[in-house]
Amino acid sequence: MMSGPAVHPVDAPPMTIAAPRIMMKDLQGMPGTLGSLILCLCQLVFAVISVCVMVTTSDFPTLVCFSYLVAAVGLQIIWSLVLAIADLYAILVKRSYRNAAVVSLFAIGDGITSTLTFAAACASAGITVLISNDLDKCKVNHCTRFMSATAMAFLSWFAASPSFFMNFWSLASR
Repeated sequence: MMSGPAVHPVDAPPMTIAAPRIMMKDLQGMPGTLGSLILCLCQLVFAVISVCVMVTTSDFPTLVCFSYLVAAVGLQIIWSLVLAIADLYAILVKRSYRNAAVVSLFAIGDGITSTLTFAAACASAGITVLISNDLDKCKVNHCTRFMSATAMAFLSWFAASPSFFMNFWSLASR
């Protein structure tokens, strides 16, 4: 007597409906939000003031760090304007940026421009302190204008840093 293989019926697993992926809530400051637009506009305003104050002095091209400040803050103006337009568009169409490529572009751009602005502001602050405190030549130079332009560059950097960190966090949380 040979026994054949026995087949036992197996119950099918219960049907489960896959839960939809939960998207991270858009925090203010992330790309495409009102907070991001406000940060971009603050960057833009402080950078424009810095360039305007620096350009009104006749002797800013004599020192390389002041020319570097104008170039770095000029780049910050262009970048902030582009981001403000992108954020305004996202707000008007009521969409947020979910594409990783776009968010990484924003994060890299913010990182580069904020680093350049910070470096230029630090160099300008160092030369301003040298001119005013160490050399005591404020009567000959435009120390108050240099200090004002440098302070505006630092404020532009202070507004750019949260934008970079929020873009980076948004990218990292994907």
